[in-house]
Amino acid sequence: MAPPLYQTVIDSIIARIAAGDLLPGGMLPSETQLALDTGVSQGTARKALMMLEQHGIVRREQGRGTFVTARTPEKSLFNFFRLRPKDGRVVSPVVASERILQRPATEEEREVLQGAPEQVTEIRRIRSLLDVPSVLETSVVSSDLFPGLERRSPLPSALYVLYQQAYGCIILHAEESMAAVLSTPDVIEALQLPGPTPLLQVDRLARDILGRTVEIRHSLYRTDELRYAIKLD
Repeated sequence: MAPPLYQTVIDSIIARIAAGDLLPGGMLPSETQLALDTGVSQGTARKALMMLEQHGIVRREQGRGTFVTARTPEKSLFNFFRLRPKDGRVVSPVVASERILQRPATEEEREVLQGAPEQVTEIRRIRSLLDVPSVLETSVVSSDLFPGLERRSPLPSALYVLYQQAYGCIILHAEESMAAVLSTPDVIEALQLPGPTPLLQVDRLARDILGRTVEIRHSLYRTDELRYAIKLD
């Protein structure tokens, strides 16, 4: 079955954003111009823009036009970081330590990551909240897709902003699974735990604007004084 016509417009815009032709904050062509460029009706172009707006890729301003959504560091970080104190307030996590290394990809990583990379870059970080080591976070990305990450250390707290600004890779979706686990000796040491402690393990696959799986992330969260907060609309 052929894809709907509006998908042609969506694919064209996404490809231009991914290629850097349309930058965050930049204005898109008008509906009329998009229709001419892609060979569809103006109504079809309008529907494509509405769908892109629903997914947060663009924003439409009455009387001004349609703009690529800019992802600020604050927005990018808190869209994906959900650990909160018991009172529910938003607290900015601090990167307490960071280790970056290149290594051969595991079989699972080659199967999951875009391009089946032979080499990956592993970013291991400890994040503190309220001066307490609270998260042990390990991110794995393709060394082909993100070359030279180790030379950029120390990395910014919001990795997804770096992915976008330095590599043109816009993270749009993340899928997570969670399980309760017991801390191992190395995790006890890393998070300065008093002993074996129940932790929340969160495994994430992050996908970019092209639908490619570009990051595998495993995080271990302390929940003795913190909560993993999710808001359902």
